[in-house]
Amino acid sequence: MLSPGDVLTLTIDKPAAGGRMIARADGQVVLVSGAIPGERVRARIERIGKGVAFAETIAVEDPSPDRRDPFADPQCGGNLFGHIAYRRQLEIKSQVVADAFARIGHVTLPSAVAVAASPEDGYRMRARLHVRGHRIGFFREATHELCDVRATRQLLPATCDTLDRLGAAINSLGVSDVREIELSENVEASERVVHLETAAPLDHRVLDKVLSVEGLTPGPYVSERLAIGDATLTLRRHVLAFFQGNRYLLRDLVAHVIDRIPIGTSLLDLYAGAGLFSVAAGVLRAAWVVAVEGDKVAADDLHANGAASGAQITTVKGAVEGIATGYARAIQRHYGQRLVETVIVDPPRTGMTRDALDAMLGTKARRLIYVSCDVATLARDARRIIDGGYAVSRADAFDLFPNTPHVETVVVFDRG
Repeated sequence: MLSPGDVLTLTIDKPAAGGRMIARADGQVVLVSGAIPGERVRARIERIGKGVAFAETIAVEDPSPDRRDPFADPQCGGNLFGHIAYRRQLEIKSQVVADAFARIGHVTLPSAVAVAASPEDGYRMRARLHVRGHRIGFFREATHELCDVRATRQLLPATCDTLDRLGAAINSLGVSDVREIELSENVEASERVVHLETAAPLDHRVLDKVLSVEGLTPGPYVSERLAIGDATLTLRRHVLAFFQGNRYLLRDLVAHVIDRIPIGTSLLDLYAGAGLFSVAAGVLRAAWVVAVEGDKVAADDLHANGAASGAQITTVKGAVEGIATGYARAIQRHYGQRLVETVIVDPPRTGMTRDALDAMLGTKARRLIYVSCDVATLARDARRIIDGGYAVSRADAFDLFPNTPHVETVVVFDRG
């Protein structure tokens, strides 16, 4: 019987979702951090839960040829895979997607999942940072301990410089109750905005001084210009609105999704955010779009971007679960009796609720395109989609989060 504190020699078998690797000790599954499949390591048991042991690598006895020295604290947010050569990271993420579909969804994908690579440095356009005392940083994994942002290389050096100036301004003005900072910038990093979370509203004069530091753009919005094919998409987005966060793969991700959309289709875009896919589909594929977003801030951006696009886009502000009748009324009102032919969903990490899935399946659309940042909930939802009469046509992935266990997956389902 394993107990916390035990030190074991383990051979690492394969990756698991979430960043740990699977090994076995006397038939018991052990999830090991800081390891690579194929290695033999010494690991200390941290805890036992639901029949699974969790352990951390304390020594590597037989290292993988893909092991490298991490450039930052591996436990600092966004760096759990920092010890793994980048090419191997992509292979591991492909395996994790296939394994999740097989184990959770009982689905065999039609082919191996290709994972599009990203540069590792400066990829991140959005970040949530924490302020403790006079420091701004990320949290170390599973703690409230701060670690250095710059060392992780997720943000551009100029962005880190701006955060340093922002921190200095906060301290010099005696602003003591800033706890969190939301950061957002555009692909070119020509616009950069922040939102400060405080226990009480700041005096506007103090706030204006804090936000006037070099490197920040006035106001809560950044504007994005995205060239795809012969068109340039222009989008505004609020600092608090969800938006894909990798500057290097943003265009490729959108182009990939849009290429899966038939020209002139009637499209329902759920969890539409600021309208990234809706506007691209309306402009580039001449789609008839109904876009649904429940978050008020993002829905305002969605409405503004849809209206400015000149495309046939109707925006609906409300919970996705309420679309069962709402989408039908919107389509009938604007597009006659046209049926929904294509659906895009890009839900949060928790996946789709049962009501949302039921409503989506109720459209009986010919094609569903599911964009997901969590393979476990994607695989779970895929099972229900397949049981609803669809088959997986293809699955692709984009490494929007280098040096982390996370991966963005795009799965196309076609109705049989």
